Amino acid sequence: MTDRRGQRGMSLIEVLVALLILGVGLLGAAAVQLKALKYTDSARMASQASFVAYDMLDRIRANAGADYSVPTPAAGNLEQARDQDLYDFASNIASFGGPTATGSISVNQRLYTITVTWDDTRAGGAAEAQRSFVLSSRVAVDEPGQP
Repeated sequence: MTDRRGQRGMSLIEVLVALLILGVGLLGAAAVQLKALKYTDSARMASQASFVAYDMLDRIRANAGADYSVPTPAAGNLEQARDQDLYDFASNIASFGGPTATGSISVNQRLYTITVTWDDTRAGGAAEAQRSFVLSSRVAVDEPGQP
């Protein structure tokens, strides 16, 4: 008669295969987490650009008679609302997007277009991944003497 005993325990090959499968799964989970962090940062930057652009549009509406298509002054001027608004706009862009981020304001027959551009290479992965947020709105100017 032959001795028929069942196998006890696991062989070394089974342990190595299990560790390989676990390692591949953990590397995949880490890659997904890394991508999620990159895209979260990109979305945060887009939200910040939106906030900065809408803030500037609100300032333009509050001071609708001023010309906001002039170059940004080198320093703020609390006596001149337009200059202070433009200086704050440039400062806000630099604080969220770094020194390479830019902003511009153009006007065409009371249609203001505010563009905020920043470097998004961290999320895009390309060497030159520039993203832009563009906001356009018509701004009405009240006639003098009108309520």
